[in-house]
Parts: sequence; structure tokens; C-alpha cells
Amino acid sequence: METKAPSFLGTGWSFPPTFSRRSGGVLMVSDDQDIRESLWVLLSTSLGERVMLPNYGCELRQMVFRSINTTLTRQIQDYVQQAILYWEPRIAVDAVTVQRDATADGLLTITVSYIVTQTNTRSNLVYPFYLQEGSIPVQGP
Repeated sequence: METKAPSFLGTGWSFPPTFSRRSGGVLMVSDDQDIRESLWVLLSTSLGERVMLPNYGCELRQMVFRSINTTLTRQIQDYVQQAILYWEPRIAVDAVTVQRDATADGLLTITVSYIVTQTNTRSNLVYPFYLQEGSIPVQGP
């Protein structure tokens, strides 16, 4: 059995958590994939949702049912940047853009462009945010 060296960028549970019948454990992800999935979880978690970490998360759900305008998009950018600043120290945010998606009513596309500070690797995450009840459910990365 080959052992893999530990990742200096981190290793964590996959999102959504996936269990292996063969090994009997949880599927783990490392490096850039771990960062992407960590960002997805961060943006999907409301403040106060985690009992032991009540300040963990992003205030995106407070934006549901609001009218799409410049104020809303700027607030979302600020919430996303602040959450990442506090909870994802492995990256530096280049830009957060929020755009109305033309394919679905009430859908905003949040794009986070970032640099992994340890490797100087550029990447991005596109996160769909639905403003209307009954919209298409958010799926993981």
C-alpha cells in the first residue's frame, strides 16, 4: 500500500461528504480541491448555523427575496470578501463579481477569483445564488 505525503495546503472531507464502502471511511480531498470545497461550504453556511462556531459563514441568505440592483450586488461582494478574509487564510481574493444570470430568473452568479498564497496559483469559484424561493437547489462543486 502506497502512502501519500500530507498536503501542506490541507486535507479535509469531500463536499458533500462521501463515504467509501471499500475503505469504510470518508472520501478526503486535498490541496486546491480542498480549498474549493471549503469556499463552497463557507458561502453555503449562514452565520449562527454552526453552534460551536457561530461567526462562521456568510450572510448570503439574508439577501433572499431582495430586488437585484447595484446595492444588492455590492453587499453580496462585501459579505463574500469578509467571510473569506476571516475563514479562508490559504487564499488571497483577487476579485468578487456578482452578475445576474440570463438563463434563470432570480439567479445571481458569484465569481470569486483568488490566488493560493502558498503556491501562487490562480483559480476561481463560480457560486450560483438563487434569490427566489423554489429555485433550483445549489449543488456542490
